[in-house]
Amino acid sequence: MKSKVQDWPNLSKYAKANSRLRLPAEGENRIVFMGDTITEFWSTINGTYFEGKPYINRGISGQTTPQMLIRFRADVIALKPTVVLLLAGINDIAGNTGPSTLEMITNNIFSMVELAKAHQIKVVLCSVLPAFDFPWKPNQQPTDKIKALNELLINYAAANKLVYLDYYTAMVDERKGLQADYSEDGVHPNKRGYQVMEPLAENAIALSLD
Repeated sequence: MKSKVQDWPNLSKYAKANSRLRLPAEGENRIVFMGDTITEFWSTINGTYFEGKPYINRGISGQTTPQMLIRFRADVIALKPTVVLLLAGINDIAGNTGPSTLEMITNNIFSMVELAKAHQIKVVLCSVLPAFDFPWKPNQQPTDKIKALNELLINYAAANKLVYLDYYTAMVDERKGLQADYSEDGVHPNKRGYQVMEPLAENAIALSLD
């Protein structure tokens, strides 16, 4: 197995699964969910949401936007989806791969959007979920940065006629953190949290296909 240093974007994680994946059937609207832990664990914590649908989960725990940008061709474009749901940025704010400014984060996200559009893939641009603190990197006071990033994403989606998927408003509490009922650690959704996200995702997917 390659080390994280050798395979920094973790291209190996889905390489075999991608190679086995057939092209979408005629008329099939394949949907790829691209993201980090919040996306990856969705299949584990409430996997029934993906059953019987042409949905492919390509989340990788702990990843930041530069890592996702590197693997975007292999884990999204090569799979020939109709739509990609892009949920990214919280780990950049946490500093998982070093300090990141909002401009650095949005540059990577917008580059992924541009790659998708160049390959006729529709993009659902997802808000970052609220978080009051990070258990693995405490005392960073991320709430204002998350809110500012989401504002940038909202404006970009409007300017570029993208569907914007607002998880944040549905899940935020009075402290600008994630509602306690929706998470065990204040960052990652539990089953109830994913159950809040699912109809929002379904609506966004329907809008993107309209």
